[in-house]
Amino acid sequence: MNSKEPKAINLEGRDLNYNPELEENAERLFKAPCNFVIGTTDYAIFPSCDIPEFAFIGRSNVGKSSLLNALVNQKGLARVSVTPGRTQQVNFFQLGSNIRLVDLPGYGFAKAPKNLVKSWERMSVGYLKNRINLKRLFLLIDARHGFKANDLEFMQQLDKHAINYQVVLTKLDKTNKEQIQSIISFAKEDRINHASMFPDIILTSSKKKNGIMDLRTYIYNANQ
Repeated sequence: MNSKEPKAINLEGRDLNYNPELEENAERLFKAPCNFVIGTTDYAIFPSCDIPEFAFIGRSNVGKSSLLNALVNQKGLARVSVTPGRTQQVNFFQLGSNIRLVDLPGYGFAKAPKNLVKSWERMSVGYLKNRINLKRLFLLIDARHGFKANDLEFMQQLDKHAINYQVVLTKLDKTNKEQIQSIISFAKEDRINHASMFPDIILTSSKKKNGIMDLRTYIYNANQ
């Protein structure tokens, strides 16, 4: 995929649900310093709900930390690891004075007992159900594999609890056009089963920086 190809697509064949003319404002927002605030499993010490939050979640080893680092252009902000399941708490990052980014524990495979992995998943769902200042959840899907069974199961939970989410494909540089189109086609057919899913899918590569500006712009637009 090259820089001239679309980095986001609308599953309904409509115009993309953001204003590209606001890219300059979005870029300015993400030039602000981004700092780690707290990582915790204790709801009682979550930061106050005083500013908007944008959360990120996905299957273990989906490239979440790499995407967050690319988003704020800071290599070491979120800890990147080759070991799946390293995010075991809710991590909050403050971007300037305007918004917080939230890194949620992944689901699916992790090098930990299944009951512990399930507890991380419950913690993430608990955050998503009760965080009144949550503007949007970004659900990361690995473009090499597409929607796996545990992705679809988690999406059903989000639909059940009416938690709105937007799909972000990651690792586009490690796949091909045919695989990407297959994932998009599946999403178009399956979207009828997911009432809480936004129609726009963002296509990204942290390594090549594909779609990073688009993701920033979606976040900026959602915060207006």
